[in-house]
Amino acid sequence: MTTADATTPHYSRFEDAQGLLVASIEAALGIHLLRAAGLVTGGTAGVALILAYLTGWSFGLVFFTINIPFYILAWVARGPVFFVKSLATVTLVSLLAEALKPLFRIAEIHPAAAAVLFGVSAGVGLLGLFRHAGSLGGVSIVALLLQDRYGIRAGVTQIVHDVTLFAVAAFILPPDRVAWSLVGALVLNLVIAFNHRRDWYVVS
Repeated sequence: MTTADATTPHYSRFEDAQGLLVASIEAALGIHLLRAAGLVTGGTAGVALILAYLTGWSFGLVFFTINIPFYILAWVARGPVFFVKSLATVTLVSLLAEALKPLFRIAEIHPAAAAVLFGVSAGVGLLGLFRHAGSLGGVSIVALLLQDRYGIRAGVTQIVHDVTLFAVAAFILPPDRVAWSLVGALVLNLVIAFNHRRDWYVVS
């Protein structure tokens, strides 16, 4: 999962707050659908899902906890504003993903439907985070820092991480769940690829 571009429109605090809230809801909904089918995704969210499956701990708790060390990197990478937004969005997604469990019970969902709906919902959520210079922490922050400091493209860092993550998942999840997880990741990235255009976000 990538983070925001350095050049983003200027928003008021209210516009930023509502944008990050809506984006966090979309991301949490995607995670909820993914989890209901026993699938995983890339980035820190994928790590949190795997750990939650293995330990029985709540996704929200694991997701929030493993992101704690990355907040320092968020400050280093983009300063206090990016740090606050990253902390806020990770906290919101962690809380909302758990809040959805009793409020939106899913008795059964086909993994294909979960993968596609996750990709669309989380993709739209990430677009919202990008537009408001937010992130879901973790790998996206490391990727941004490596790009800024050493010229290593953020996409390369995230691809290496996600390939490793899905390789680990292949030893933990049934093969069909890994395959559908890859479909979900593909849909998510296609949503971002087709819609995350800098020239669409120019404001006059």
